[in-house]
Amino acid sequence: MLINEDIRDKEVRVIAADGSQLGVMDTREAQRLSIEQNLDLVKIAPQATPPVCRIMDYGKYRFEQAKREKEAKKNQKVIEIKEIRLSLNIDIGDLNTKVKQATKFLQEGNKLKVSIRFRGREMAHPEIGHEVMRKFTEAVAEHGVVEKPPKLEGRHMLMFIAAKQPAK
Repeated sequence: MLINEDIRDKEVRVIAADGSQLGVMDTREAQRLSIEQNLDLVKIAPQATPPVCRIMDYGKYRFEQAKREKEAKKNQKVIEIKEIRLSLNIDIGDLNTKVKQATKFLQEGNKLKVSIRFRGREMAHPEIGHEVMRKFTEAVAEHGVVEKPPKLEGRHMLMFIAAKQPAK
Protein backbone atom coordinates (compact mmCIF):
# COMPACT_ATOMS: atom_id res chain seq x y z
CA MET A 1 0.00 0.00 0.00
CA LEU A 2 1.21 3.47 -0.85
CA ILE A 3 0.90 6.16 1.79
CA ASN A 4 1.17 9.96 1.89
CA GLU A 5 3.87 11.35 -0.49
CA ASP A 6 4.34 7.99 -2.24
CA ILE A 7 0.99 8.48 -4.00
CA ARG A 8 1.83 9.94 -7.44
CA ASP A 9 -1.60 10.04 -9.08
CA LYS A 10 -3.00 13.38 -10.25
CA GLU A 11 -6.52 12.81 -8.92
CA VAL A 12 -7.85 10.40 -6.30
CA ARG A 13 -11.24 9.46 -4.82
CA VAL A 14 -11.04 10.18 -1.09
CA ILE A 15 -12.82 8.44 1.79
CA ALA A 16 -12.75 10.24 5.15
CA ALA A 17 -11.67 8.64 8.43
CA ASP A 18 -15.32 8.13 9.44
CA GLY A 19 -16.09 6.30 6.16
CA SER A 20 -17.91 9.12 4.36
CA GLN A 21 -17.12 9.93 0.72
CA LEU A 22 -15.27 13.21 0.12
CA GLY A 23 -15.31 12.76 -3.66
CA VAL A 24 -12.66 13.06 -6.38
CA MET A 25 -9.98 15.65 -5.69
CA ASP A 26 -6.40 16.60 -6.43
CA THR A 27 -3.83 14.42 -4.61
CA ARG A 28 -2.17 17.44 -2.95
CA GLU A 29 -5.53 18.60 -1.61
CA ALA A 30 -6.21 15.10 -0.19
CA GLN A 31 -2.76 15.04 1.46
CA ARG A 32 -3.39 18.50 2.96
CA LEU A 33 -6.69 17.23 4.42
CA SER A 34 -4.99 14.18 5.97
CA ILE A 35 -2.19 16.32 7.48
CA GLU A 36 -4.77 18.69 9.01
CA GLN A 37 -6.38 15.69 10.77
CA ASN A 38 -2.97 14.28 11.86
CA LEU A 39 -3.66 11.12 9.85
CA ASP A 40 -2.23 9.35 6.78
CA LEU A 41 -3.52 9.21 3.20
CA VAL A 42 -3.48 5.52 2.20
CA LYS A 43 -4.11 4.18 -1.32
CA ILE A 44 -6.49 1.25 -0.82
CA ALA A 45 -7.68 0.56 -4.41
CA PRO A 46 -4.94 1.39 -6.93
CA GLN A 47 -6.69 -0.43 -9.82
CA ALA A 48 -9.79 1.81 -9.70
CA THR A 49 -10.15 4.90 -11.88
CA PRO A 50 -9.48 7.24 -10.23
CA PRO A 51 -7.56 5.37 -7.48
CA VAL A 52 -9.29 5.24 -4.09
CA CYS A 53 -7.48 6.64 -1.05
CA ARG A 54 -8.57 6.66 2.56
CA ILE A 55 -7.65 9.01 5.37
CA MET A 56 -6.68 6.83 8.37
CA ASP A 57 -4.10 6.26 11.08
CA TYR A 58 -1.84 3.87 9.15
CA GLY A 59 0.23 2.82 12.19
CA LYS A 60 -2.92 1.84 14.10
CA TYR A 61 -4.26 0.01 11.02
CA ARG A 62 -1.03 -2.03 10.67
CA PHE A 63 -1.05 -2.84 14.39
CA GLU A 64 -4.66 -4.10 14.29
CA GLN A 65 -3.97 -6.09 11.12
CA ALA A 66 -0.94 -7.78 12.74
CA LYS A 67 -3.06 -8.49 15.84
CA ARG A 68 -5.79 -10.14 13.71
CA GLU A 69 -3.21 -12.26 11.85
CA LYS A 70 -1.63 -13.37 15.13
CA GLU A 71 -5.05 -14.31 16.53
CA ALA A 72 -5.94 -16.28 13.39
CA LYS A 73 -2.61 -18.12 13.55
CA LYS A 74 -3.17 -18.96 17.21
CA ASN A 75 -6.61 -20.46 16.48
CA GLN A 76 -5.57 -22.70 13.60
CA LYS A 77 -4.77 -26.36 14.17
CA VAL A 78 -1.66 -27.70 12.47
CA ILE A 79 -2.09 -31.31 11.35
CA GLU A 80 1.12 -33.29 11.42
CA ILE A 81 1.81 -36.55 9.60
CA LYS A 82 3.13 -39.15 12.01
CA GLU A 83 4.76 -42.30 10.70
CA ILE A 84 4.31 -45.84 11.99
CA ARG A 85 6.65 -48.49 10.58
CA LEU A 86 5.56 -52.11 10.52
CA SER A 87 7.40 -55.21 9.36
CA LEU A 88 6.12 -58.25 7.50
CA ASN A 89 6.69 -60.69 10.35
CA ILE A 90 5.40 -58.47 13.16
CA ASP A 91 4.12 -60.31 16.22
CA ILE A 92 0.73 -59.59 17.82
CA GLY A 93 2.30 -57.90 20.88
CA ASP A 94 4.37 -55.53 18.72
CA LEU A 95 1.35 -54.83 16.52
CA ASN A 96 -0.73 -53.94 19.59
CA THR A 97 2.00 -51.53 20.75
CA LYS A 98 2.02 -49.85 17.31
CA VAL A 99 -1.80 -49.69 17.35
CA LYS A 100 -1.75 -48.04 20.79
CA GLN A 101 0.75 -45.45 19.54
CA ALA A 102 -1.31 -44.88 16.37
CA THR A 103 -4.55 -44.32 18.32
CA LYS A 104 -2.77 -41.74 20.47
CA PHE A 105 -1.65 -39.89 17.32
CA LEU A 106 -5.13 -40.07 15.79
CA GLN A 107 -6.79 -38.79 18.98
CA GLU A 108 -4.49 -35.76 18.82
CA GLY A 109 -5.93 -35.11 15.34
CA ASN A 110 -2.82 -36.03 13.35
CA LYS A 111 -2.63 -38.09 10.17
CA LEU A 112 -0.79 -41.39 10.02
CA LYS A 113 1.56 -42.74 7.40
CA VAL A 114 1.84 -46.49 7.86
CA SER A 115 4.73 -48.11 6.03
CA ILE A 116 6.21 -51.57 5.57
CA ARG A 117 9.69 -51.96 4.07
CA PHE A 118 10.27 -55.15 2.10
CA ARG A 119 13.80 -56.53 2.43
CA GLY A 120 15.39 -59.17 0.22
CA ARG A 121 13.12 -62.10 -0.56
CA GLU A 122 10.17 -60.44 1.18
CA MET A 123 9.41 -58.69 -2.16
CA ALA A 124 8.04 -62.01 -3.41
CA HIS A 125 5.14 -61.82 -0.88
CA PRO A 126 3.32 -58.48 -1.11
CA GLU A 127 0.09 -60.26 -0.06
CA ILE A 128 1.55 -60.71 3.45
CA GLY A 129 2.10 -56.93 3.58
CA HIS A 130 -1.53 -56.34 2.57
CA GLU A 131 -2.65 -58.71 5.32
CA VAL A 132 -0.58 -56.88 7.99
CA MET A 133 -2.00 -53.53 6.76
CA ARG A 134 -5.55 -54.94 6.90
CA LYS A 135 -5.07 -56.10 10.52
CA PHE A 136 -3.65 -52.70 11.44
CA THR A 137 -6.54 -50.88 9.74
CA GLU A 138 -9.12 -52.98 11.60
CA ALA A 139 -7.38 -52.28 14.90
CA VAL A 140 -7.44 -48.47 14.47
CA ALA A 141 -10.83 -48.33 12.65
CA GLU A 142 -12.48 -46.85 15.75
CA HIS A 143 -10.22 -43.77 15.68
CA GLY A 144 -9.31 -43.30 12.01
CA VAL A 145 -10.35 -43.87 8.42
CA VAL A 146 -8.14 -44.98 5.54
CA GLU A 147 -7.37 -41.98 3.36
CA LYS A 148 -5.15 -43.85 0.88
CA PRO A 149 -5.31 -47.65 0.74
CA PRO A 150 -2.08 -49.72 0.91
CA LYS A 151 0.00 -49.33 -2.23
CA LEU A 152 3.34 -50.87 -3.11
CA GLU A 153 5.86 -48.23 -4.21
CA GLY A 154 9.23 -49.78 -4.92
CA ARG A 155 10.31 -51.64 -1.77
CA HIS A 156 7.81 -49.79 0.46
CA MET A 157 4.12 -50.35 1.02
CA LEU A 158 2.42 -47.15 2.14
CA MET A 159 -1.01 -46.36 3.55
CA PHE A 160 -2.41 -43.11 4.95
CA ILE A 161 -4.96 -42.93 7.77
CA ALA A 162 -6.78 -39.75 8.80
CA ALA A 163 -8.36 -39.12 12.21
CA LYS A 164 -12.13 -39.49 12.45
CA GLN A 165 -13.94 -36.25 13.16
CA PRO A 166 -15.53 -36.26 16.63
CA ALA A 167 -19.37 -36.43 16.58
CA LYS A 168 -20.89 -33.03 17.20
